[in-house]
Amino acid sequence: IKLDTGMHRLGFQENQLEELLDLLRNNNLVSVKSIFSHLSSSDVPDYTDFTLRQIDKFEGWSALIMRELEIDPIRHILNTSGIYNYPQAQYDMVRLGIGLYGVGNDKTEQFSLETVGTLKTVILQIKNIEAGESIGYSRRFTAPANMRTATLPVGYADGIPRAWGNEKGYVSINGKKAIIIGTISMDMMMVDVTDIYCKEGDRAVIFGASPSVTEIADALGTIPYEILTSISQRVKRIFYKE
Repeated sequence: IKLDTGMHRLGFQENQLEELLDLLRNNNLVSVKSIFSHLSSSDVPDYTDFTLRQIDKFEGWSALIMRELEIDPIRHILNTSGIYNYPQAQYDMVRLGIGLYGVGNDKTEQFSLETVGTLKTVILQIKNIEAGESIGYSRRFTAPANMRTATLPVGYADGIPRAWGNEKGYVSINGKKAIIIGTISMDMMMVDVTDIYCKEGDRAVIFGASPSVTEIADALGTIPYEILTSISQRVKRIFYKE
């Protein structure tokens, strides 16, 4: 059973509880195993009072359901930021979301987490570009001097935001920052490796420890969730355990 304590997305509201209880009392086919709700602003300190009211509503409403139906289901309300900021409301379980990937919703949370997900690719081709030559679609970048570029086989069809291109973003190659130059293409992007020792086939980190998902999200005015969930299905996922 989901209770709408303030998110106003899904769930039963307080004025629907009596009808819900009547339905459940007279139904032998439904067994309530869990009662939960969702916090809307557990990551926003300015809304602490609102979040505490959500928790209070959940406690009261769920207790009513348990008492009236004489049941003892699993209760849960905390998401990633809720786990960190409201440990008193852990109930029987919690729902760790983006925290599973080592990403927090602010610097304090992030300090307690370790990055566990990295998006990597390899250098497809290295080119020597002369001063005055343009790079990429619409000639958005012109080489200010002779330079060396690396083409990476990853682009916006893989979920890399186009807004991260044109010298706004970067990737890491052999521990060095390689600025993305020109417009990010559907399947490729170009980066400046003039001062980086590298060769074709070397690994490039799109996000991980540096740049982090949070860093990219902050620069683009969005949230880490959007960056992570935008990675398309054609990107191979490799799961490992040490």
